[in-house]
Amino acid sequence: MQTATHLDREHCVRAVQSKDARFDGWFYTAVLTTRIYCRPSCPVVPPKPRNMTFYPSAAACQQAGFRACKRCRPDTSPGSPEWNQRADLVARAMRLITDGVVDREGVPGLAARLGYSTRQVERQLLAELGAGPLALARAQRAQTARLLIETTALPMAEIAFAAGFSSIRAFNDTVREVFALSPSELRHRVPAGRAPGGHTPGTLSLRLPFRAPLNPDNLFGHLAATAVPGVEEWRDGAYRRTLRLPYGHGIVALTPRPDHIACRLTLSDLRDLAVAISRCRRMLDLDADPVAVDDRLRTDPLLAPLVDKAPGRRVPRTVDEAEFAVRAVLGQQVSTAAARTHAARLVTAHGRPLDDPEGGLTHLFPAPQALAAVDPETLAMPRTRRTTFTTLVGQLADGTLHLGVESDWAEARARLLALPGFGPWTVDVIAMRALGDPDAFLPTDLGIRRAAGELGLPSTPAALTARAEAWRPWRAYAVQYLWATDSHPINFLPV
Repeated sequence: MQTATHLDREHCVRAVQSKDARFDGWFYTAVLTTRIYCRPSCPVVPPKPRNMTFYPSAAACQQAGFRACKRCRPDTSPGSPEWNQRADLVARAMRLITDGVVDREGVPGLAARLGYSTRQVERQLLAELGAGPLALARAQRAQTARLLIETTALPMAEIAFAAGFSSIRAFNDTVREVFALSPSELRHRVPAGRAPGGHTPGTLSLRLPFRAPLNPDNLFGHLAATAVPGVEEWRDGAYRRTLRLPYGHGIVALTPRPDHIACRLTLSDLRDLAVAISRCRRMLDLDADPVAVDDRLRTDPLLAPLVDKAPGRRVPRTVDEAEFAVRAVLGQQVSTAAARTHAARLVTAHGRPLDDPEGGLTHLFPAPQALAAVDPETLAMPRTRRTTFTTLVGQLADGTLHLGVESDWAEARARLLALPGFGPWTVDVIAMRALGDPDAFLPTDLGIRRAAGELGLPSTPAALTARAEAWRPWRAYAVQYLWATDSHPINFLPV
């Protein structure tokens, strides 16, 4: 599928007629006769092509007067992979909207973060997505509201404000308009076995969809093997970690299932629900298009056997870009175990304590402001790395350096490279796992070079980089396949 700006009608019709789930979230089918919009894989009999029209976003469908299908629930589709594989204005804006910036800071706050005028942002979003930032944020609020209605026993007034609506009336009107049902009717439609009942206040259980295939081995293996004690753990088949969120904090447990990721969220403030879901999806790379990635990598005959053996590898990412950058510095030229030890000491001394009745999580990872106050002499690391650490956290704390979902990848790379002690490996691992650049590459990584040599690929950085030109724009995924040839614990699902 091409970018959403110019939907190819013929390809869209074929995807709908074949009920191809790979395109769920790429586009939406609006049926002119019923005024309903669906995901491409909707199980109902496909409408006649002349009655189909296509939109690049659910918000555009809603603005055009279509309501969501009650069978396929298009609001629960995986997100479009476009927004995580691009670094242009529209993609960066979509990542911020998904992270709840419009609800918290308004359209002016969105534009300020992007460095453009509100008019420029609105014009570009409307041109590509058929909807402006307010409509896109409204569609997300509607999705969050439906989730809370169907999975909790909260009163509707609490749901309205938790989902980000400014009034009960706006909540009721939006739910009726989008789903053609009142909030109470939506709740009554929940099957008896799934009806919300008594559970821990602030705790929700939900499913995170993804495009198949998904190989959980390196994804959860990497997160578990590098887990910082007190902040992360693997317990009872789930990766658990603490979350710092705009309105409070949370704890999430993520368990891989064959057709979804089971997600259990405990939040101190339910207004953080949409943001928490967005950050967990981003960490697990759930909006990726694995078919497109794997098809490109298979064109290299030496990579093809790795892809065929275990297709659907994702890039393990992060819920906090600044945290990951700090951990990347702590992990320079030391083992995984040593990096975890360094991080655990910082967490114990400077992290914010919290209570976890269900496990061993004890703290939030320290914010940059707290780390900026650390006495460098207390850090058990070489003096040069202390300088790297203190410079990084100082710039993160005072805003000189900002790493976030809206970061321009090229600009962030340049700023990181200008810091003392930051070489290409550290910058690219941050670009890959924190900023989400799907084309970040690590040709100097020893594990990558060893795997390349064993496969018959060039093993010198320059020659390997030249060979990897054919893998663009998915070189970060090639890194995962190459790393997976090793017996390191990061490559195996914990037992």
